[in-house]
Amino acid sequence: MPESIDIHCLPNELSQEKVLIGKAAKFLGKSIQDISSIQIVKRSIDARKKPVIYRLRLDVFFNGEEQSNHVYAPNYQEVESAMEVAIVGFGPAGIFAALECLKLGLKPVVFERGKDVRERRRDLAKINKEHLVNEDSNYCFGEGGAGTYSDGKLYTRSHKRGKIIDVLNQLVHHGAKEDILVDAHPHIGTNHLPQLITAMRETILKFGGEVRFNERVEAFQVEDKVIKGLKTNIGDYAFDHVILATGHSARDVFEICFRDGIKIERKPFALGVRVEHPQNLIDQAQYKQERGEHLPPASYSLVTQANGVGVYSFCMCPGGIIAPCATSPGELVTNGWSPSKRNNPYANSGIVVEISDELLDEQGYTGVFGALKLQKEVEKSCWEAGGENQTAPAQRLLDFMKNKPSTDLPKCSYLPGVKSVNLNEVLPAFVVKRLKSAFKDFTRKMPSYATNEAVIVAPESRTSSPIRIPRDRQTFEHVEVRGFYPCAEGAGYAGGIVSAAMDGQKVVQAIKETIR
Repeated sequence: MPESIDIHCLPNELSQEKVLIGKAAKFLGKSIQDISSIQIVKRSIDARKKPVIYRLRLDVFFNGEEQSNHVYAPNYQEVESAMEVAIVGFGPAGIFAALECLKLGLKPVVFERGKDVRERRRDLAKINKEHLVNEDSNYCFGEGGAGTYSDGKLYTRSHKRGKIIDVLNQLVHHGAKEDILVDAHPHIGTNHLPQLITAMRETILKFGGEVRFNERVEAFQVEDKVIKGLKTNIGDYAFDHVILATGHSARDVFEICFRDGIKIERKPFALGVRVEHPQNLIDQAQYKQERGEHLPPASYSLVTQANGVGVYSFCMCPGGIIAPCATSPGELVTNGWSPSKRNNPYANSGIVVEISDELLDEQGYTGVFGALKLQKEVEKSCWEAGGENQTAPAQRLLDFMKNKPSTDLPKCSYLPGVKSVNLNEVLPAFVVKRLKSAFKDFTRKMPSYATNEAVIVAPESRTSSPIRIPRDRQTFEHVEVRGFYPCAEGAGYAGGIVSAAMDGQKVVQAIKETIR
């Protein structure tokens, strides 16, 4: 049996196995010759003091012991003739729900309004170059969902939802690097995700599942509070079990649920801007030294309270790009992503204000669609301020804090382009006030944060769904409609790739229990 130990090393020592074996031998009080091999089990960066170090958990093997294989082949079953489960949406939740169906002997039938990843790229190019938004194929809709272009950040605090290692292992099984099994903040990269998602779709089809692209759900068939099926732009289908995994931006689905008698609720969300700094400024602020070739581009995580409301960084993208993520004409939305090498010269992050129930009521955004109304209003005002296309309103960070228009703007990664606008006059006053307070506090924590080298781009408005579709905590079914399973981010229960994937798995497990 290997012995598990915790050690640390300098960044340039990480790839030197002989050095790490020497450290392990010293830690254990053994000879180097006693150790046959080592295996890194966990890896994280500690930049709290100089010099920056890596903290490692090693499995140490002795006297010819073989290393254990952390990757295992999932036990998928042939399901072509099995009981069918409808899955609406093919983002992280929908994909992993479908894979879980294969493991549990159920046949997934997936309905995705958008296109496969290859065809989807053309519509993304049109957003960036021609400012044209396809309502069914964009950065949020299509194979892989928004997760395809959220760059594959795989860390989550939602450990209670399921086994994170199972999600990561299935990703590795389909082509992700094994590094994601050991890194504290695993990351795949937007450039690698399309191949990975294609491989997972091919697995679903290979074992008898179905994936239907360009098929948009237009109605849910409910009789006496029991789901009977659904209607799409192609036809009508009968199902006893329907999983709704459409993500946080499928506003038409919320309206369909409301119309078809499926209870929905207003949900707090978050609203703000995306802030972009030169990456070398963030590196220096975090590492307190030159980054060099042995450390990755630095990230940050910031949180504070401003006038009784939380303000925090969201989806921080070192070496990243700001992307246009509108899902309909007449609105402007931004998000961020990074390639696998995170080698772009900019670092961007959402900085968002929690929009609580109390704040919504205080500002008059009441009713089921109150939060959604606020979200729409901000996206429309930013679209108008940018010139009624996908050009984004932007401002230098210090100028924003001083309520001073920027005479010019620094270079920015946002491909459709930015326009100098005083965002104090575009964003809601209650959001502006709290952002300014947060930026002051963030600068106390990171003295170089508030600088006019940084540009803020608006809005960051799709952090989570402004609607919750309530479900039973035990059965995962809708609280009123049997056989209907609201799932993951679009239903208000998960955010991010891993937590959404685990929620998709748990819903399928609940369906299997119901069938039993």
